[in-house]
Amino acid sequence: MPLDGILLIDKSTGMTSHDVVAILRKILHIKKFGHSGTLDPLATGLLITLIGKGTKLSDSLIGLPKTYEGVIKLGMATDSYDAEGAVTSTAAVPPISNDTLDQLANDFIGEQYQVPPMFSAKKINGQKLYKLARAGKTVERPPQLINIYDFKITNFDGSEMTFFVHCSKGTYVRTLANDIGIKLGCGAHLKSLRRTTIGNFSVENALTLDSIRQLSYEEILNHVIWPHEL
Repeated sequence: MPLDGILLIDKSTGMTSHDVVAILRKILHIKKFGHSGTLDPLATGLLITLIGKGTKLSDSLIGLPKTYEGVIKLGMATDSYDAEGAVTSTAAVPPISNDTLDQLANDFIGEQYQVPPMFSAKKINGQKLYKLARAGKTVERPPQLINIYDFKITNFDGSEMTFFVHCSKGTYVRTLANDIGIKLGCGAHLKSLRRTTIGNFSVENALTLDSIRQLSYEEILNHVIWPHEL
């Protein structure tokens, strides 16, 4: 039986979404393979991969809202807005009360315009921004309308905040971290990120690449979501 549909992957850190697809192509010996919703190399969690006829679902899946959990490091800003970038500034973290944290989170909820980071796969005039950034170039990026449905700071130890965010397509959580640093006046960057859901799909139902390597073809079939089941 041919493989067509959706396979949910729990991506590990250090690999691109393209890397995941390339590995799955080799494991499953299938050429027609794709994914919906890129994850940065630093990030872990849910990646929807599309197999065979399932690639036709890409447009309908790309717009689904997403949830993430992660950690923001205060007192240090980077050029990529995450832990993989070069440090651009450091500053002391001011005392922050619980009321301030609650207000900070509330300030970022709702529709808003967000400027995509230079270190991103977004294209401007046909060129990927991260390639321009690596060449030391900065270009104007039109703000994009996004929606943050929910944002909670679940823990704060004085220098790092753990958070949960439920957001729309096109939201850069790295930019959110950077904007928080600007708002607090001390700089910040995204230390870690894990995507937990995309629409009704959950990382709890996803397979790691290591686990897939241990499964037979028939066992993998049992984890494929067929288009007619959606």
